[in-house]
Amino acid sequence: MSFLSELKRRANALQGLELGAQRDLTAGTQACEQACRVALAYLQDMCAQLIVIQPPAAGAYSLDGKVPFPALAQRNFRCDARRKMLSNAEVCDYIGVGWDLLPVIGPVATHTVTVNFPPDLERVTQRLSVGQIQHERKDLRNPDSGKLLAYVFDYQTKSRAFITLTPEHATGCIAFRVTNVGGFGVLNTTYPAAQVTTGLLDELAKKLVGQPSRFG
Repeated sequence: MSFLSELKRRANALQGLELGAQRDLTAGTQACEQACRVALAYLQDMCAQLIVIQPPAAGAYSLDGKVPFPALAQRNFRCDARRKMLSNAEVCDYIGVGWDLLPVIGPVATHTVTVNFPPDLERVTQRLSVGQIQHERKDLRNPDSGKLLAYVFDYQTKSRAFITLTPEHATGCIAFRVTNVGGFGVLNTTYPAAQVTTGLLDELAKKLVGQPSRFG
């Protein structure tokens, strides 16, 4: 085999890989776009119903794992979607659902939690961030020596929750990020686009309202 023939063999192999990758991207994109159409229609309809129902927030919400939030209701549901360009085609960038977690009874109030150990401080600050909770942090010091004794957080008893669907067109999968459902925290999970059906979305909706669910 001449050297030129070897170069041709390598070029043909690379072209075959590129064509295969392009076919995979096309198939993945088509699957993701179909899944996103199903999900967007479902989630928009779900939000319209939950705006009326205002279901209670299931699970336990607490910054330090000791002092609970008051009973919370899920209100003001909103669904949005964004698109982007991929390989000269417009595709779904993400689908997002967001809503408020507000006290069932009475107005939003200011509560206080005190922490004095690094693990507790990390847990509280992370949950404040994830929950998008308005707060003020103060240092509690010994009045005589000035030594730091603890951190005091004054926080508002309201929060936010989210669901985000992000299509991964190259792999034909949909990534789900579920935030502050059933408590403060984030659940990340991924499903093949072909599995993102009304059945799977029913399981997601059940999880949101605190019913037994196989989602995630």
